[in-house]
Amino acid sequence: MPAFKTLDDLTDIAGKRVLVRVDLNVPVTDGKVSDTTRIERVAPTIKELSKKGAKVILLAHFGRPKGEPVADQSLSLIAPAVEEVLDQKVGFAADCIGPVAADAIAKMENGDILLLENTRFHKGEEKNTPEFTAELAKNGDIFVNDAFSAAHRAHASTEGLAHHMPAYAGRTMQAELEALEKGLGNPARPVVAIVGGAKVSTKIDLLSNLVKKVDALVIGGGMANTFLAAQGIDIGKSLCEHDLAETAREILATAKEAGCAIVLPEDGVVAREFKAGAANETVDIKAIPSDAMVLDVGPKSVAAINAWISRASTLVWNGPLGAFEISPFDAATVSAAKHAAEETRAGKLVSVAGGGDTVSALNHAGVANDFSYVSTAGGAFLEWMEGKELPGVAVLSSSK
Repeated sequence: MPAFKTLDDLTDIAGKRVLVRVDLNVPVTDGKVSDTTRIERVAPTIKELSKKGAKVILLAHFGRPKGEPVADQSLSLIAPAVEEVLDQKVGFAADCIGPVAADAIAKMENGDILLLENTRFHKGEEKNTPEFTAELAKNGDIFVNDAFSAAHRAHASTEGLAHHMPAYAGRTMQAELEALEKGLGNPARPVVAIVGGAKVSTKIDLLSNLVKKVDALVIGGGMANTFLAAQGIDIGKSLCEHDLAETAREILATAKEAGCAIVLPEDGVVAREFKAGAANETVDIKAIPSDAMVLDVGPKSVAAINAWISRASTLVWNGPLGAFEISPFDAATVSAAKHAAEETRAGKLVSVAGGGDTVSALNHAGVANDFSYVSTAGGAFLEWMEGKELPGVAVLSSSK
């Protein structure tokens, strides 16, 4: 991983204007923030800079306003929640560039925190135009990026600013990059990856990259059905992308060549309808009734997955093993998650997980806090797992 500077390299910043890119793209219900996780993640960076006497100027996007001001996507809605999490007064400026921003910044005292309006209210943000980036850059002396979740986008506030001023990784960005390095960059072996979820089509790049990097790849969820069907197994009415059979066979061939073991279900929990508490039975994977669908992997499969987790030194997890939102089809995901958490607590395993459904599944199993690192980054986490360069990360190491 390229070398990047962190807040440890930032000394003597009292009075300096520090532009901090954060992720405040949080869920809002009835005008109120309903989940403050992302705000809590960036709080340590904001507080540390404020304590050191910097003028902390927050840059963020919210929603997809497509370059125009949209009232219900104003960060003024988020400011009270930021204030509450930080337990500190947070000012707000109704624009992120121009006189409105400049006036608000001019009034700041050392240690003050100011949130600027949604950067995506300007077309230049997502287009990363030199003009807009230069306007943003007028507001600061130092750039700190603490939004790993937006690092896969080459926008003005995630990538452009690092070309105008010294750039540093905030504490969340630093933690994320260090965890990812332990997960796939330079991991302790053996490395086992668990990839679940509904569709192979959304994870072709991911699977193709992982089979070259890990010692074993566990495939679960609806994706497993596509792989089973590609090998001639009748999967009844299960969710499956039959048109991707050839792709699945290619991934299996690449894995074989790379010496990566592919772990597919040996048994499955099947039902005739997809609803909570539906009548279900466990069958061998080669004996799926033609009128039933697989909604979870069975106990024999879970035992095999848990055995791989026990053998591993590093685990990377993305996606549930079954339809975990509906009981009893959450059993496999919960069992494997609890086993991984136990091994992590015992100091035998480095466990890194990420992606929306994965975070929900680990929370559902009650073990999210027991994993070594759980990424809330979604798209950026996936692109990193696919082996792609993230512009917002790459620029930190090349910043002037």
